[in-house]
Amino acid sequence: MKRLAAAGLALHIASAAAAPPGYLHRAEVRQFIAEMAVKHGFVKEELNLLFSRARFQPAIIKSMNRPADTPLGSWQTYRTLLVNSQRIDEGVQFWNRQAEPLRRAAAEFGVPEEIIVAIIGIETIYGRNVGTYRVIDALTTLAFDYPKRAEFFRSELENYLLFARDADIDVFKVKGSYAGAIGIPQFMPGSYRRFAIDYDGDGRINLALSAADAVGSIGNFLKAHGWARGEAAAYLAEVSGDGWHNLAAAGFSPLFRVADLPDFGVKLDVPLPAETPCALIVLESPGQPAEFRVGLQNFQVLTRYNQSSFYAMAVLELGAEIVRSRQQAIGKIEVTKENP
Repeated sequence: MKRLAAAGLALHIASAAAAPPGYLHRAEVRQFIAEMAVKHGFVKEELNLLFSRARFQPAIIKSMNRPADTPLGSWQTYRTLLVNSQRIDEGVQFWNRQAEPLRRAAAEFGVPEEIIVAIIGIETIYGRNVGTYRVIDALTTLAFDYPKRAEFFRSELENYLLFARDADIDVFKVKGSYAGAIGIPQFMPGSYRRFAIDYDGDGRINLALSAADAVGSIGNFLKAHGWARGEAAAYLAEVSGDGWHNLAAAGFSPLFRVADLPDFGVKLDVPLPAETPCALIVLESPGQPAEFRVGLQNFQVLTRYNQSSFYAMAVLELGAEIVRSRQQAIGKIEVTKENP
């Protein structure tokens, strides 16, 4: 019978009796334990111990109900927080340090370097802020005390226990975000198990410490979700009349064609083939005129990483700013070489 990694539980047996009550008294938790034993061969006694040690985190529920990264629903405020000089400058430095895996990932997965760099910059400021919550506490709290997404987080809790067992790691030592996301690219456990890859060639996957593994894993994730090599993600657009509201209401999935846009009062700033699938993206800021983009397939792929049009647009704009800053730096170096 498969057992949860010994390192993940044995270290905590001695102090378990003195700890305050955890989740084990909950009927739905005991049912989850029974299901994990039947479905995946876990040892009930080990999971009993684990859930007696897992702790409810009320701050996590508060964060889920009012996420810090969606301030007041304002695109301009959101953009200012994420597309700023710190993330641009550090993005250039990260790119320079990880140029080889970034170049390799772009060739292998078709995802531009700046997209991968921007995602890492937005998620964890290039690995500097990977989260402070024990992942077991975060996922247990959300799986059993956040009803509106309990099914999703119970699945992620299941994946986390499988990940910990397969990787032979201490389930209590892994730290992550309030939602249970792990490592430099902030993968949820299910994505970690499906899309994380060894990209530095050391024979193991470590998204907490290996920037190269993070780079390759993001490229793998985006390609698996349909990233189209060589295609743009969004273009500027103008609207007139009221018809565009119906188009915007359909969300960011590309359910319409470029040929349909004029019927909704939407004008693109570039010509595209008439049959190109697209959606209208509205970026609103209270007290300011809304901004409009026509999102294509790759825009929707970015929302698979985080289901927010603000997020996807911030990735695109941060990436573009990093490219611009890096090119300027390279240009200065070339000028210096020509004029020593």
